[in-house]
Amino acid sequence: MIKKLMNVMLYVEDIDQAVDFWTNRLGFTVKNELDLMENFKGFEIAPEVASETTLVLFPLAFIEKYSPEVSRETPSLMFEVENIEETYEKFKDKGVHVGELVEIPDMKTFNFNDGQDNYFAVSEAVE
Repeated sequence: MIKKLMNVMLYVEDIDQAVDFWTNRLGFTVKNELDLMENFKGFEIAPEVASETTLVLFPLAFIEKYSPEVSRETPSLMFEVENIEETYEKFKDKGVHVGELVEIPDMKTFNFNDGQDNYFAVSEAVE
C-alpha cells in the first residue's frame, strides 16, 4: 500500500536555470544530483535538508525522449509559509515574478512564476 508522497517531478526546459531559480531565489537545497542517460542531469531539491517530500527537476527533453507517455503538465503546487508578507517581499526582492497577495477565506495566498512559465502558489493560514 502507498505510504507517503515521496517526491513531485517537475519537467523543465532549462535545468540549469531551474536549479538556479529554486536554490538561489527561493532558498531550496540540492539534496541529490542525478546522473541520467546521455549526460542528462536531474536534481532532487527541497526547502530544507530534512524535508520528507522533495521536488525532482528533470530536463523536459529527457522526459520526452525516455518517457514520452508521461504527462508533461506542470503539477499545481501550493507551498506553506509562516509569514506570507515577509515571503512575498523576499520573493520580490529576489526578482521572482509574483502575483497579487490576496486574502481568501481562511488563508492568504499569492502565486509566483519560475521563469519558465510554470506557476506555483504560496499560502499562510489565517487564524
